Amino acid sequence: MELIQSFSVDHTRIVPGIFTSRTDKLGSYTVTTYDIRLRRPNREPAIDVAAMHSLEHIIATCLRNDPDWKDEVIYWGPMGCLTGFYIILKGSRTPKEIFGLILRAFRSVENVQEVPGTSPENCGYYRMHNLEMAKWYASRFAAYLEENAENSDIFEYPRTERLVTDEGQHFYDS
Repeated sequence: MELIQSFSVDHTRIVPGIFTSRTDKLGSYTVTTYDIRLRRPNREPAIDVAAMHSLEHIIATCLRNDPDWKDEVIYWGPMGCLTGFYIILKGSRTPKEIFGLILRAFRSVENVQEVPGTSPENCGYYRMHNLEMAKWYASRFAAYLEENAENSDIFEYPRTERLVTDEGQHFYDS
């Protein structure tokens, strides 16, 4: 079975940031999946589940209402490992080109008084939200992005080194 692209990222060296996960051509359209990484995998605790759920609701609402970007947003959702989110956008831009959008989205969490879409009719698990923790994570990540805006490490994935034998077997350098 072919190893998927995201498993070639060195999760022991990745830092929080904005990364291009993959770019796909779908007919005449190009879509890009970005990794919005808030935590260092396997080194920092995962994001609190209720806070993650609240961030998903708040930021999805923000992105889909952004006057400059709402028509470009296809998807916003959490990573299974709870260390960040994926955003899928139409087109192909560099992580630096979406930096402002992501920073605005996380900064917008500060002003939210109520998590949108949290009634039983609107949410699959409406009781699992934590606005205060969501604000804490969002504020920390936004400050981190601002402090590291000139650091290329927050925009470029660290890749694992793969050795390939003459027979085509792949080995990862540990």
